[in-house]
Amino acid sequence: MSLQLGDIAPNFQADTTEGPIDFYNWSEGSWVVLFSHPKNFTPVCTTELGYTAKLKPEFDRRGVKVIGLSVDPLEKHELWAKDIEETQGTALNFPLIADPERKVADLYGMIHPNASDTLTVRSVFVIGPDRKIKLTLTYPASTGRNFDEVLRVIDSLQLTSKHQVATPVNWKNGEDVIIVPAVSDEAAKEKFPGGWKTVKPYLRVVPQPRS
Repeated sequence: MSLQLGDIAPNFQADTTEGPIDFYNWSEGSWVVLFSHPKNFTPVCTTELGYTAKLKPEFDRRGVKVIGLSVDPLEKHELWAKDIEETQGTALNFPLIADPERKVADLYGMIHPNASDTLTVRSVFVIGPDRKIKLTLTYPASTGRNFDEVLRVIDSLQLTSKHQVATPVNWKNGEDVIIVPAVSDEAAKEKFPGGWKTVKPYLRVVPQPRS
């Protein structure tokens, strides 16, 4: 059975480019982005890993740990890391899981059943500090992932976990948000004393909360 939003992310132990980890111990108290790669030395993945490494200050600022996965062995990861630094201009600065027996890939449903029984799909999991899965994305092997979008979603997830709001289409951090329908107008007056714009009774737009 595939993992669904709200499910507890399974724990695992694995070897990585930064040493062996227990996933729960490594991620304790943090938001996590776990993303998989079909195999090493693939062109699209090389660009993704390099760009994600460049974004590390942005992930750090949000309290997010990043970890990658490929089904190749650890010694090939180390060789690939040299290629990533050479071609993308940024050294790998987060752990990359070696999963040659596909234990983690199987646990998270990353194997592509219609393409290969060995290659992982281009999956992304965003996991909250409560260890629950908050987001899943699956891309085709030919399409590079948009990690700016992953950051945007994390901004939304972190905001909406603190406040009873939702973020509208194409929302970016700092823009107006929507008061969720579960909050009555009476309750909204306490939560949003600065007021809001009522477009429809179910569509109430309010400046993004700052706390």
